[in-house]
Amino acid sequence: MHSPVAVRTQHTHHTTSSQLLSASAVTTPSNDDSSTTTALTKQQKRNQQIRKEGGLLAFNTKFGALNPFAIYYGLVSIALGLVWFVALTFSQLFYKLTGERLDKKRRLPVFFSHVWGTLLMLFTGCFPKVENWDVIREFHKSGRKAMFVSNHNSWMDIPFLGYTIGWHNYKFVAKKELEKVPILGKAIKVAKNVLVDRTNRKSQLLTLKQGMKWLDDGVNLCTFPEGTRSRSGRLMPFKNGAFKMAHKAGKPVVPISICGAAKVMPSYWMFPFKPAHKVCKVVVHEPIESEGKTEEELANAVRDAIISGLPEEQRPLPSTQ
Repeated sequence: MHSPVAVRTQHTHHTTSSQLLSASAVTTPSNDDSSTTTALTKQQKRNQQIRKEGGLLAFNTKFGALNPFAIYYGLVSIALGLVWFVALTFSQLFYKLTGERLDKKRRLPVFFSHVWGTLLMLFTGCFPKVENWDVIREFHKSGRKAMFVSNHNSWMDIPFLGYTIGWHNYKFVAKKELEKVPILGKAIKVAKNVLVDRTNRKSQLLTLKQGMKWLDDGVNLCTFPEGTRSRSGRLMPFKNGAFKMAHKAGKPVVPISICGAAKVMPSYWMFPFKPAHKVCKVVVHEPIESEGKTEEELANAVRDAIISGLPEEQRPLPSTQ
């Protein structure tokens, strides 16, 4: 038999343990609760950032953030895009009826795409300032063709690059996933831009040959050698495809620095939240000849030129250069 003292001691011990366990269950959050809190905190920070950038009327959606200017930009883009779609469909019909014997370099859809981009920037006040534009103008006058390459951290880089190159025939070297983007995907296919399937080695070799053929046939190429948008805004390492094309074709590369595009349209916005004309700048650098250089030397020279035109916050950190 247990003594009354021992029984009371045991009872007290069990009661205290139960209370401690209960308290622990109440005060110690589960892993699920902790991750939910973290997700809420991230979402709250993102919402605060969106309000800071886009004003009190800015809000977030699952497709990206919006504010009154972004909605206006989107409506203008879609309205012009419908006309663009009709023009691209006309181009397809034209090539079918002529058996592709006319306009073999697919200049027509590039022209329609350039009209769309130019009008969109005109109606929304999104023309960037361009420095050293005379470099490209003089290059075009020479009749030579080149690979135009730029840094990439915003969707705005695409119209900015096209605007800078001007009313000339050019093809983008782009990732195959862009075929799925409404209207843009149609424009890419109709104009026979160069598409890269990064999961297929055979496709990459065909892409290389297609790009070299366009350069040999007298058509400019342009691309973003980082391969995707930089989420941090800083220049990322380059992939070598663009430089391999230019080097094997013996064509120069024109480096271009796009500054501040993410200040009007970061990756988490559906459309730009403010006009770009007082914020964004494009810096054109002198063409860099591929002859007399290895592919690596060409890539390094182009990268150094692009970095030289970028603001400090877009330059790569010393450890990643």
